Amino acid sequence: MKPVIIAVAISGSVPRKKDNPAVPITPAEQIESTQQAYEAGATLVHIHVRNDDETPSSDPERFAAVQAGVARHCPGMIIQFSTGGRGRDPSQRSSALGLRPDMASLSTGSVNFPTIVYENHTVLVEEMAGKMKAFGIRPEIEIFDLSHLHGARRLADKGLLDDQPHIQFVMGIQNALPAEERLLDILLKEAKHLFPNCTWTAAGIGRHQAKVMDWALVRGADAVRTGLEDNIRITRDRLASSNAELVEHAVLAIERHGHRIATTEEARALLGCSPVAAPQSR
Repeated sequence: MKPVIIAVAISGSVPRKKDNPAVPITPAEQIESTQQAYEAGATLVHIHVRNDDETPSSDPERFAAVQAGVARHCPGMIIQFSTGGRGRDPSQRSSALGLRPDMASLSTGSVNFPTIVYENHTVLVEEMAGKMKAFGIRPEIEIFDLSHLHGARRLADKGLLDDQPHIQFVMGIQNALPAEERLLDILLKEAKHLFPNCTWTAAGIGRHQAKVMDWALVRGADAVRTGLEDNIRITRDRLASSNAELVEHAVLAIERHGHRIATTEEARALLGCSPVAAPQSR
């Protein structure tokens, strides 16, 4: 059976406690929520950090605290930092990369979001890609528009990205890519044309999460993404109780499609992340 990675985006920069009390805000809450998701089957965690007032933060100390806690409580789990720009000073979006997480998100172009323009200027994108390369961090290329695939190709042509990137198609954000199955086929065909050896996943936002996951699994995705960043509900009338509950639904989807959950070792090998060093004996 094909091993499939479960990525859990634990909090993002938008959902608040008032939206769902399970959204983890403090580093301690994020570590605990990640551990629960890990025990449910997640092998990759996508991390945003927040200030105490729940606004987005770029504080490297908060990233470091979550990173250390996840490494301690979730052995082998791939740690991925967000460099996303919603509510963050552009000059600070890569400030935590010196902590050398396994992976970091990298958006390669600008796009309209519901109330803002998510701006990713070429100079900023190249700067962040260069830092990731220098620190040995694997990027996850965030695709909000077809042109962003060609932005990634330009990075590769400049030597800032290798030819086996991990690509995530983000579907269902208002004003960006609609969650339509035919569009996933177009995006995937173009991605494989530009990067024949890429790995890939797709994220469905809000009520689109489950159906986009199914579309991805039918097409042989290497990973699926879930978590409270993207979707705070199990059904229209019921909030998710935790990130772990959303992971449990992802596990069922993977098994329903005849696949199995990837181990941490398999996930690291598939995405090109370094294996976790074995503890040294005294």
